[in-house]
Amino acid sequence: MKFFERLFFAGAEIPSELQTREQINEKDKWDLTHIYANDDMWEADFRWVESHIAEYEKFEGKLASGSEILLKCLKFDDEMNIKLERLHLYAMLSKDTDMSVSKYHAMEDRVRSLYSRVTTASSFLRPEILSFPEEELLKAIHANNDLRIYEHAVSDLLRTKSHTLAKEQEEILALAGEITQTPYNTYSLFTNADMKFPVIKDGTGNEIEISHARFYAAMHSPDRQYRKEAFGSYLKPYLDYVNTLASLFNGNLKTNIFNAKARKYTSALEASLDRNNIPVSVYSNLINTANENLEPLHRWAKLKKKTLGLDELHPYDVYVSIFPFGDEKKYSFEESKQLLIEALKPLGDDYLASLQTAFEYRWIDVYETRSKRSGAYSSGTTFGVHPYVLLNWTYLLNDVFTLAHEMGHNMHSYYTGKTQPYPYANYSIFLAEVASTFNESLLLDYLIDKAENKNEKLFLLEKYLNNITATFYRQVMFAEFEKIVYEKTEGGEALTSDMLCDLYRGLYQKYWGADMVIDKEEEFTWARVPHFYYNFYVFQYATGFAASEVLSRKVKDDGKPVVDAYLDFLKAGNSDYSINILKKAGVDMNSPQPVIATTRKMSELLDEVETLLGI
Repeated sequence: MKFFERLFFAGAEIPSELQTREQINEKDKWDLTHIYANDDMWEADFRWVESHIAEYEKFEGKLASGSEILLKCLKFDDEMNIKLERLHLYAMLSKDTDMSVSKYHAMEDRVRSLYSRVTTASSFLRPEILSFPEEELLKAIHANNDLRIYEHAVSDLLRTKSHTLAKEQEEILALAGEITQTPYNTYSLFTNADMKFPVIKDGTGNEIEISHARFYAAMHSPDRQYRKEAFGSYLKPYLDYVNTLASLFNGNLKTNIFNAKARKYTSALEASLDRNNIPVSVYSNLINTANENLEPLHRWAKLKKKTLGLDELHPYDVYVSIFPFGDEKKYSFEESKQLLIEALKPLGDDYLASLQTAFEYRWIDVYETRSKRSGAYSSGTTFGVHPYVLLNWTYLLNDVFTLAHEMGHNMHSYYTGKTQPYPYANYSIFLAEVASTFNESLLLDYLIDKAENKNEKLFLLEKYLNNITATFYRQVMFAEFEKIVYEKTEGGEALTSDMLCDLYRGLYQKYWGADMVIDKEEEFTWARVPHFYYNFYVFQYATGFAASEVLSRKVKDDGKPVVDAYLDFLKAGNSDYSINILKKAGVDMNSPQPVIATTRKMSELLDEVETLLGI
């Protein structure tokens, strides 16, 4: 039930008004009959799952009686979850097609409730399997050919045995789960619903109330005074409520530290990474190697300052384009599909054929329509059904890159679902951003190679530099901040708002270098990053980006053997641990090399920009 979100024509006229669903050509709408022929078929599957929940009782307390009953139980649990995921996919996509239709909201709520009932009924599985003597359990699996498929899943379960508590203690932690969500839930409600932002005048003199989306748009405005005012106004409420936000932030840290200690981990970081068996050394290697290679980011800051003609570079100058050549060019969806096919040719005929299938057989919902969900996502792996992609096409270059990104996720999910049995037909977040940013990298390289003039090439090189800045360096900085605040809290220090501001300011200065002048408001950015409530999540953006840089270069340099290894990566799912799957593809995230390759790429791009500018 996981999906991945991202919030970017010639020869055609862009609609001036938002279209209705009926006005969109059928070929540009996803075909949900690939999941269920109609709502009645959905209801039939829902009733089937509902009527079979009680069958879990047949297995509880009996799994030790032999491999046959264990196999029946695991297959039954798979069947229940396969249907649940299919039910959820249909309800979610139907709802997102038109958010005004209450029927599909209700169907999605019903699936969530059903999922909770199934989870409760099957909750005996993990502790009961872990209660078996390890040797006997593995012997039973090896003795039954049909059970061998579960060997890695069971081995992974056994790996976490020392961190699995007695049944009564697990129940207490489960009961506390809703309470421990309070810091994030409160933060989310406060910053998205209750927090009020000031009204300012935009670059044309119109009064606008600042919001999250308007702030990000303002940071790209060529009007520097407007950027400055939007920057200060957006962060003002975070300054005004900094003590409340610091309390929620500390509450979240202590929640994760409590859970880690309860499960006998040495730190919250270890507990978080252990979910996917990621060594803590991977996290440390990322931060340490990036810190040793900050010079490209410092060069970028210096170049931006010089090219923008500024006496001082401030945080609100980071996102504005210095080469805005491509802002006016429009891209049709049909044109963009062909661009993507050309850019991804190095991946070979099989990948391109799979991509073409997605385009031709309506896996993608392309255009914005009234009441359609905003943004973009790929639906992820749903066993037995191809993945879907939601877009809201606005004819900008950013849309082309969003298509490349989401089709990276889509093909990853497609190959995984096509190749792996259900227990392994998904992949971890640690791997998720590799395939998406890989596609973007190939597309950028292709467009840069095909650039028709110097200005277009500079525009595209800047986009590549901004990708590395935002998806790699910024996320490493966040990861370092997160590591330090947890270590301080675990060491008994009380993190005041002043300490958090000082820490964030110091890191920001270190990463951007001496040419960056940090405004007071920027110190409070720690309070506006929701990802800090996701428990060591952001580092995976940086590792995924670094891994994709290595893989995309290898594919271009070494051809078919690397392509074959990359396709095997897309097919691997959860059949092995994430770190091992990447190693087989040719990337060792325990090594400094992927990080160095990323920083070296940024240096090469800067060299090319400076050459074009004659600097």
